[in-house]
Amino acid sequence: MMKIKYLFISLIMATLCNTSSAQDKRFTLEDLNFGGTNYHNMQPKNMWLTWWGDQLIQTDVEACYTIDAKTGKKVTLFTLEEVNQWAGSDDERYVRHLMNATFPYPDKPFVQVGNRHAVILVDFKEKRIVWQDSISGQIANDWNAVSKATAYVEDHQLFVADANGQKHQLSTDGSREIVYGQSVHRNEFGIEKGTFWSPDGQRLAFYRMDQSMVTDYPQVDIFPREATYEPDKYPMAGMTSHKVTVGVYDIATDKTVYLQAGDPTDRYFTNIAWSPDSKVVYMFELNRGQNDCRLVSYDAVTGEKLTELYRETSDKYVEPLHPIQFLPWDDTKFIMQSQKDGYNHLYLFNNGECIRQLTSGSWVVMEVLGFNKKQKTVIFKANKEHPLHHRLYSVSMTGKIQQLETVDGVHTGDLSPSGNFLIDRFSTPTRPRVIDVVDINQKPPRHTTLLEAEDPWAGYQYPIFECGSIKAADGITDLYYRMVKPADFNPDKKYPTIIYVYGGPHANNVQASWHWASRSWETYMAQKGYIVFILDNRGSQYRGRDFEQATFHQLGQIEMQDQMKGVDYLRSLPYIDMQRLGVHGWSFGGFMTISLMTNYPDVFKVGVAGGPVIDWKWYEVMYGERYMGTPETNPEGYAKTSLIDKAKNLKGRLQIITGYNDNTVVPQHCLSFLDACIKAGTQPDFFAYPGEEHNMRGHASVHLHERITQYFEDFLKVKR
Repeated sequence: MMKIKYLFISLIMATLCNTSSAQDKRFTLEDLNFGGTNYHNMQPKNMWLTWWGDQLIQTDVEACYTIDAKTGKKVTLFTLEEVNQWAGSDDERYVRHLMNATFPYPDKPFVQVGNRHAVILVDFKEKRIVWQDSISGQIANDWNAVSKATAYVEDHQLFVADANGQKHQLSTDGSREIVYGQSVHRNEFGIEKGTFWSPDGQRLAFYRMDQSMVTDYPQVDIFPREATYEPDKYPMAGMTSHKVTVGVYDIATDKTVYLQAGDPTDRYFTNIAWSPDSKVVYMFELNRGQNDCRLVSYDAVTGEKLTELYRETSDKYVEPLHPIQFLPWDDTKFIMQSQKDGYNHLYLFNNGECIRQLTSGSWVVMEVLGFNKKQKTVIFKANKEHPLHHRLYSVSMTGKIQQLETVDGVHTGDLSPSGNFLIDRFSTPTRPRVIDVVDINQKPPRHTTLLEAEDPWAGYQYPIFECGSIKAADGITDLYYRMVKPADFNPDKKYPTIIYVYGGPHANNVQASWHWASRSWETYMAQKGYIVFILDNRGSQYRGRDFEQATFHQLGQIEMQDQMKGVDYLRSLPYIDMQRLGVHGWSFGGFMTISLMTNYPDVFKVGVAGGPVIDWKWYEVMYGERYMGTPETNPEGYAKTSLIDKAKNLKGRLQIITGYNDNTVVPQHCLSFLDACIKAGTQPDFFAYPGEEHNMRGHASVHLHERITQYFEDFLKVKR
């Protein structure tokens, strides 16, 4: 494979070519920030693609096109004007674009399109509507292509509308406190929704969450003349959590049963899956301590518990994130994901018995894309070749792995229903976006390039992007960094430098994608004469269980040790001005920013902390207790990681920014730290965005990054 050192050199050379060609256009935040007015023009060209069986379809604003997977030839399938003619073009059914069109039936010429008022199914051969959703626009719409039934929530109650539009009410006690058919456990454990259709579309599994016992956090809407109280149910670490049960509704009988899982107190139910015959429901059940995980099956007709198929325990935590997936060619076998051997891998099961481990090694399976039925293989994404590279593979039922593409970089895949073809989207540090279609059944797999995007930044002053590695504080583990330098970088000068940090679980900053996955704000700061340094410490994702769990019960401590190894590396570089070292991060990165500012007050001169956790006892149960336990079981860990008593250590300039209505890291964190600073006599700065939650939306994000930038301009750029 192409070594990371080679990629590093190639990107430097490409960058130098850009900067030596008198390219003098300069970026603005309107160009670089996702809320900016010119942001869309600065993104690499893209194509919106989907599958109609094995037929590749391009969906665009004005038309849908078929694409020949062998030649890339494009032919118009139908136009927006035609669809609206067939649909009748009234206000309810008028379709404004076709970019979200889907083709739910591989063997039928039906396209599903819609707007905020209606979803329609159009036969584009017969040129007529064959079905229309009567309830579009409600909360949590979940349509099943087999039965054409839709599950949805209206006025807190869960309903199912059958194919004929007849509505069936599944609940009567729904309220703000009794939540049906929506995500539970605050979207942890891979949960993204609350309804789950059976394969035959005749049964619906759904969540019911009783959060009446959970304490309200007192959010306030300040925009009416008299501010209104808008409380948010927020279970904090160690406090009373909600109770979840799982119901199963049967369209044929119009009845609901609940899975007999026992007392739901202090338990998590996640990753719901169905048997291929629609008769059995499977889910992972986790204790509140999150160290005992069980895969359990239930009878979908009676709700009766059938058997415990698998159990995994840990002295730290088990985190189930993926439902089991049955083999499409064998209803008795399924694939399960687990990191029990230290890395997330695939295991083949038969009726609860593990037949074999399909993948293994010091690398991580990141995603299962689906199955190739002809070859009887699983298609997946992993970082098998290098931690920074995301590649696409197939694995047979005997464990034989085949790589499906040939280019180092970061790949994502979209598999056709049969698994015969794959849309491969990828970028490399020097290539903004490439889209190939892959014929998996050819040997070797045949690639047809559909798009090689040009550099949308051509003509602008390009910063220099570098990537490398250093050793962690343990002296053994490799950590990867990105460094962004000004376009006119001079090694004989000394530069103010900002460390951008996240550092927490389920995220990493450095990848072998375009510009080494650099955030656009880093380019903006390099243009203003800064060097920006980003290091993925232990605790971040895609490096295996032990790498992530090194921070267990002491969030921020190992992470700071590793970040300070990054500081040592910066100190070794003659062009880094260690008297002008700043730090910035958001959320967990905000926590890290203040941690570094207060634990190493003589190192960091300026910091900007966004949405920071200040004390983990104010964070939510599921996430907080996974990594920290409870304040009662881990008092030393909570005391050590709290930033309240470190407010007295603040020396440099620190700006804290929050969304006034942040419902992820609630404002209690920031305000409590400000109170501690007042008592200690230290002087941070503070800014709040009214009406905004954890992340600033729309053009407010441009304002936010202007503010962050100006703070470093005011207090870091010039020596004081």
